Amino acid sequence: MAAAASASTPQGVAERRGIPAAAFVEDVEAYLRQAGLDVNSALAFLQERLQQYKIVEMKLLAQQRDLQAKIPDIEKCLDIVSTLQAKKDLGEALIADFELSEGIYSCAKIEDTDSVCLWLGANVMLEYSCDEANALLKKNLENAKASLEVLVADLQFLRDQQTITQVTIARVFNWDVHHRRSKQAVKEP
Repeated sequence: MAAAASASTPQGVAERRGIPAAAFVEDVEAYLRQAGLDVNSALAFLQERLQQYKIVEMKLLAQQRDLQAKIPDIEKCLDIVSTLQAKKDLGEALIADFELSEGIYSCAKIEDTDSVCLWLGANVMLEYSCDEANALLKKNLENAKASLEVLVADLQFLRDQQTITQVTIARVFNWDVHHRRSKQAVKEP
């Protein structure tokens, strides 16, 4: 019962995708007694946990930047495939400039194409029909947007855990200062 009163997690969540939830400490003395730690050990543990949260946050932010860069690329590829299909349906040729190497461009006339080549990564390119490419790109776009939503939720959860941990550090430190002053006041009379 004292354990439940001394520390609680928000909405009973123990972790989110491997990120441990921080416990809000209501009763510092009960928390220290339950954990079997002295104040310095508890502060060291909490500081280490805070650093772990910051490392995970940096990794998640890097993933978020990658996804935010990937989504416009996928959308651009979808637009190109759609344009190719529209030009084919109209019986028109598509005139496009493409880069041969850095700073060197060439003009191409694309007539009645049934397929496109997509880079899959790791130096792999596959040829797809326009319909298959469109379906694959739409699926990739949906997956990227869904991943970004999950990532944003993970970052919000992580920031909440950092705040809870910082508050807990402050509460433990303030309890220690108050506890030392109380002991000193008892000794001085």
